[in-house]
Amino acid sequence: MPKTARELDRVLNAAHATSIVIGIIIGSGIFLVPREMMAATGRSSTVYLAWIFGGLLSLFGAMTYSEIAAMRPDYGGEYAFLKDAYGDLPAFLYMWTLTAIGKPASLATIAAGLIRVLDIFPRFGFFSQPVFAHLQWGQFVAVAILWLVTALNIRGTRESANVQLSLTGLKVLLILTIGGFCFYGAGGHGSWHNFETGFTGAKGGFSGFMIALVAALWAYNGWTNVSQMAGEIKHPQRNLPVALVGGVTLVGALYMLTNAAIQFVLPAAAIAGTDRPAVDAMRLVAGGYGATVVSIGMAISIGATLVGSSLAGARIPFAAARDGLLFGGLADVHPRFRTPSNALVLQSVITTLLLLVVGQFQALFSLAVFSQWLTYGLAASTIFVFRKRASTEPRPFSVPGFPAVPILFIAATTLLLAFSIHDQPINSISGAAVILCGIPVHFLYQRRRSRRSSSDL
Repeated sequence: MPKTARELDRVLNAAHATSIVIGIIIGSGIFLVPREMMAATGRSSTVYLAWIFGGLLSLFGAMTYSEIAAMRPDYGGEYAFLKDAYGDLPAFLYMWTLTAIGKPASLATIAAGLIRVLDIFPRFGFFSQPVFAHLQWGQFVAVAILWLVTALNIRGTRESANVQLSLTGLKVLLILTIGGFCFYGAGGHGSWHNFETGFTGAKGGFSGFMIALVAALWAYNGWTNVSQMAGEIKHPQRNLPVALVGGVTLVGALYMLTNAAIQFVLPAAAIAGTDRPAVDAMRLVAGGYGATVVSIGMAISIGATLVGSSLAGARIPFAAARDGLLFGGLADVHPRFRTPSNALVLQSVITTLLLLVVGQFQALFSLAVFSQWLTYGLAASTIFVFRKRASTEPRPFSVPGFPAVPILFIAATTLLLAFSIHDQPINSISGAAVILCGIPVHFLYQRRRSRRSSSDL
């Protein structure tokens, strides 16, 4: 097979890269997790602390990734970092983790969040009705939406990125609209006193804060995706740092605005008691019409996030297959659309299984955060290897505050993982089991590959 059959074109510019960062991060999280955060902490000040801490962690990680990705803009992002720094096995385990758990759990969470938003409309009330056993109609609708997005991403990378770019602007406009209505159109419904209210049924303490931090990190999650598209970005040495650092910073500011707007209108107990705090806040200040507009906007926002996240995730098994660490067919590029179609299909098959087996929003995002942040910390650690190996090479981007910034990011991911194991032992143990299963799979596949190579001689 000619090399060009396994190469993807560099068709994405700086605007596309930045929209991937912003567009993927701003999805369901900011609209849905304020409830989980308030229910866990019970206090506005602690919720803000979780937002700020999660934002700083994400920014530290984005700066670390910027340096690594700008010097190694290859397919697969973290996969390429780990393979270059630590060898085949760690890279394979990363690919195995993200392909088998991390990315499918993330996509399943986004799809479940979309159903959770659409369920507000009376015509979609059947989503919560059972089909058979414990399966509901909403799970099957989520699966159908997932496969429609997969078909779009197979159709063309630049086309999907253009959709992402357009809808990212609408997302930002939606958040500014919510903030404007809540602060300036609230009339007698808004009050700064709401920031002093509390929720007495909260878990509270360190455990409550960590639950809120996990929720905040899920809301910030997605900034790493652009590194997985590095092999398709024009001038990556310049455009990747701009997209990562600039995108995460802008999202942090928008998140703080949205959270403040919601809390200005709703007291703590009301936030903790609703699945859709942004919708309820807009209903209070703008009536049913405002709630409907926000709900439609949320659905569009989450759908666009699903497009971008699915687009990026398939690049990981694609990169591994190109290097001979996975089945070669996953590295095939569609002859007409120039996309990794086989890798996209595999990703959606696994996500479908998660949607049907797990299905619940809380369980899905806990599983996604555990598996993904495990690999984020490991990938970030490669910066020390590359700095030592090429200490005299010029760097397109250097991490400010090195080595403190990457060390703090890695330490925080370790603390988060320890808490996830304590708070969600079943999901954590399940995730760890799947990761460890990758070790024999790797060696068995390599042995089979070696035998096949020997028989061809």
